[in-house]
Amino acid sequence: MTTEPPVRWWARVAAVLTLILAGAPVPAAEPAALLHDFPRGQLVLETRGPRCLLIEIYIASSAKQRAQGLMFIESMPEFEGMYFGYGEPVGIAMWMKNTLLALDMLFIGADLTINSVAKNTTPLSMERIESQAAVIGVLELNAGFAERWGAEAGTRVFLELGH
Repeated sequence: MTTEPPVRWWARVAAVLTLILAGAPVPAAEPAALLHDFPRGQLVLETRGPRCLLIEIYIASSAKQRAQGLMFIESMPEFEGMYFGYGEPVGIAMWMKNTLLALDMLFIGADLTINSVAKNTTPLSMERIESQAAVIGVLELNAGFAERWGAEAGTRVFLELGH
């Protein structure tokens, strides 16, 4: 086992904290084995400030992928999430069955703005979480993300799907 001198370790911690406080995403960890079949993409949220946040996303566009979602995932980096795409506006109802993480769910309208946010959902719950209007997608992020970064109704969304 090798150890780094404390000065180098603290320098790395300081660099990561600087990136986080500046709103820059930290490189994501390796994808979870349960998500290896999901296509990847990127999404940008233009939050109040204005601030642009780059989110690495797993894309759930098939019925099978949407049914699996983030079930059984134990952790997720701050700037990583799952995007459920529907193609055309529909009313959405979701639940947290078998989902271990508390999440913020950002419901995205056809105009590519956040329509509504379900904050801090309850893990393992079967309570229905519904969009307040027809939407084309839902972005799931770690609970508290919307509050920390100012993602709210009216926030603009830019999608880059499939890479």
